[in-house]
Amino acid sequence: MLAGCASPGLDDYTHRSPALVPAQFFEGELSARGVVKDYTGEVIRTFDADIVASWDDQGVGTLDEVFRFDDGEEQTRVWTLTPHEDGYRATAGDVVEAGQMRWQGNAINMNYVLRVAYGDGTLDVRMDDWMYLITPDTLINQTTMSKWGIDVGELVLVIQKRNGD
Repeated sequence: MLAGCASPGLDDYTHRSPALVPAQFFEGELSARGVVKDYTGEVIRTFDADIVASWDDQGVGTLDEVFRFDDGEEQTRVWTLTPHEDGYRATAGDVVEAGQMRWQGNAINMNYVLRVAYGDGTLDVRMDDWMYLITPDTLINQTTMSKWGIDVGELVLVIQKRNGD
């Protein structure tokens, strides 16, 4: 009975395809569109983003992201993906607890703590990030946001490679 309540793990995606290899999908120019939901599931913001991804000779990846929200806010985030153990160590300027990116089959999982603006200050939110490659050029990303173990929101977005741009 308890097994029915367990969340899926990366092992559940081992034989799924197409195979998702971060250094292959996150290469060149990508675009994203998505929504931000609050704790009730209501969409509170929409956004689009441009991502420029590259890898150096040591296998370190850089994802330079620019987000534009429907309320006019613009955010930038530059991820550094450094080879580490069985995946990548993922860091960015507003990430206060680095993530460990791991993948199998068509899925990536990354768990990290992001510092976000909240009122007149900031709030550190745990991000449980799942990405699924649907076609060689299209990835769906679903991220649960939590604070003190309580879900406070969710991000859902589609990332697409820009072929031939």
